[in-house]
Amino acid sequence: MPKHIVRLMLLVAVAAAAALGAKAYFTDKSYYRYGHYRGDSVAEIAGDTPRFRGNAYCKSCHQKQYAAWEGSPHNNPAAGKHVVCEVCHGPVGPHPSTVATPSFDERIALGSRAAVLTDKGAPSGQSSLPRDKTLCIQCHEAMPGRPSAQRQVALAAHSGTAECSTCHDPHEPKIYFSNLQAPPKGNVQAGKTLAAQCAACHGPAGHSVNPEWPNLAGQHAGYLLKSLQAFKAGTRANEMMSGMAAGLSDSDMENLAAYFSGESCKKSAGDPALAALGKARSNTCALCHGAAGVGGNPSWPNLAGQNASYLTASLKSFRSGSRSHPVMTSVAKTLSDDDIDRLAVFYASANCK
Repeated sequence: MPKHIVRLMLLVAVAAAAALGAKAYFTDKSYYRYGHYRGDSVAEIAGDTPRFRGNAYCKSCHQKQYAAWEGSPHNNPAAGKHVVCEVCHGPVGPHPSTVATPSFDERIALGSRAAVLTDKGAPSGQSSLPRDKTLCIQCHEAMPGRPSAQRQVALAAHSGTAECSTCHDPHEPKIYFSNLQAPPKGNVQAGKTLAAQCAACHGPAGHSVNPEWPNLAGQHAGYLLKSLQAFKAGTRANEMMSGMAAGLSDSDMENLAAYFSGESCKKSAGDPALAALGKARSNTCALCHGAAGVGGNPSWPNLAGQNASYLTASLKSFRSGSRSHPVMTSVAKTLSDDDIDRLAVFYASANCK
């Protein structure tokens, strides 16, 4: 046999022996214990902390948040809605063994959406949960093809630039009035005495003498207080009201709000046909101001029984930008002149009691 053939065969044999030796050396000794896989992996997998732990794991430490979620539209399996904790918070992983998993608000502040966790439960690398409303709109922004059973909102008309958490608890997405401004506790009698300064424009009991000016009787005390504070601070512009509010103390404003909110409001007569058209268009306003202009949020104004001329002027000022509000500015831009006139007549003639 030629020498070069012998040398080639020896080289192949040496390579084969080296390969067999490497295989024996590098193959885990437990590889064939239970079949064609590494036997020791069974115990390791069984002892590993799962990435997703389920809601029951969260409940023991977060009972308040769990209770809010449990009774909310986010937990309605019969309707196909079952938004579990880890959908928003990310996989629990080994939390809380070492480092606490960030809360919803903390995760927003961190800017994490992917909720990628290290083995210690803390966010790793750059997180991507948006700092704004984009977590909610992943499911709730109106677009073609989404299930009709899933609440959808047209963002521009619904909230403008305001964040979802302004009105909604992430665990219980209905509007949560309890966390918004509580009604002020002013002295009604002291407020009545102070109200003499307001009577020239707003009437002796909050019923305006001029349809261009707002009625104050029966209005939410929280909204009245916020308005006076805004006039005094200059964040809401009105030359006359800014001058009037400048001399009021905090207690004065609380007393005035308590007095006017306790007075009886009155509706005005209006064209029934226009009012009917306004009612048909009022679905845009109902979420914040109630189905008939009497809302549940003390920080937002009741519209029922308000002067039609004042409502018309207010909506047009929001639409033009001369008066600014993150929600109302966006909503008003969706309204035509006819819409505004009809809505004003509807709310002015609505029962405010």
